Amino acid sequence: MTPFESLWRAFAQLPEVTAIALGGSRAGGVHDATSDYDLYIYCDALPDEAERRAIITERCGYAEIGNAFWELEDDCTLNDGVDIDILYRSLNDFARSISAVVDEGRAATGYTTCMWHNLLRCRVLFDRDGRLEALRRRYAVDYPNELRANIIGKNMRLLAANLPSYDHQIAKAAARGDLVSVNHRTAAYLESYFDVLFALNRITHPCATGGHRAAGQATYSAAG
Repeated sequence: MTPFESLWRAFAQLPEVTAIALGGSRAGGVHDATSDYDLYIYCDALPDEAERRAIITERCGYAEIGNAFWELEDDCTLNDGVDIDILYRSLNDFARSISAVVDEGRAATGYTTCMWHNLLRCRVLFDRDGRLEALRRRYAVDYPNELRANIIGKNMRLLAANLPSYDHQIAKAAARGDLVSVNHRTAAYLESYFDVLFALNRITHPCATGGHRAAGQATYSAAG
């Protein structure tokens, strides 16, 4: 048994854990030897830190417990040298976030459909009561027209032709020689640009994983 399999199976024994899924490039089979694992632990209550540490320490040579830069996660290096990000989520909160996007059509400024993509593309490793698979079936639907229109409308107004739009901000920063702001606003521009591109082609946003491949498909579809 690999350190990765041993680790997720140990987490599956905890009573708080309702489901476990593998995301990212390893879920899609497009990884290489250096690709890390993105492991999602869905739980009704957060497992105790001491329990998490005990499971992780036995199977990892290095561990950072309780990082909370984006989501709560433990970031580690398995005993076979492969990095792993272990993210802890409430399944109910996760479901609500997807409903807000798919059912209610709420658009963000970039990355709008990432969580929906994560749900559809993950590999379910453990599902105690079948709730994660039920959620995936619930949202295996066509791309909603309202959501598509909202993403395009919101993000296009940030790309150009409005006072706060990124093209104006980039031009003003360049004129004053502020290269840091140029870089910052260009990154924000691309976030909105790709949100529009994926929405136009009715493709869920792959976040950082496989984004260049999905963007290539979307560009081809738009051109075709």
